[in-house]
Amino acid sequence: MASEGSQTFHWQDDDLDDANFQIHGRTLLYIVVLFSIILLITVIFFIYARCVVRSNSSSAHNPTNFSISLNSPPLSRPQGLDAATINSIPITIYHRSPADLSSLATNDSSECSICLGVFEEGEKVKVLQSCCHCYHCECVDKWLITHSSCPMCRTTVRVDSPV
Repeated sequence: MASEGSQTFHWQDDDLDDANFQIHGRTLLYIVVLFSIILLITVIFFIYARCVVRSNSSSAHNPTNFSISLNSPPLSRPQGLDAATINSIPITIYHRSPADLSSLATNDSSECSICLGVFEEGEKVKVLQSCCHCYHCECVDKWLITHSSCPMCRTTVRVDSPV
């Protein structure tokens, strides 16, 4: 069947025996370096993914929190004033001064900077003693439950106890 010019191919299993397979020198070094690089990239990817998930979950609850940290505890919300302190802020009746009546420009003292509503003549307002800023009672009470500072100038609210 075989023609005169063709040779038959004989397969020998001894040629492909991997008992003598050995890795030496640079090949071993390249394999170790390649494995280390792949491991390092994988660890960095998982740390990055963890940070992104944490920042998305924390920013969903607190949009002003942009810090990304792996080991820091979640930031606590700022504490406001207690109800007794908020209720001890004196309520006054708003009266427009003659300068406010003649002024055509918008005056910051004639509107509540929380709700941006204009104060009406005879309306009940609270004036913070530390900075003299004026707000609607309901607006500033809601603010002071979660914050202990003035909404406009961030001065710490202090209430002088009546003596």
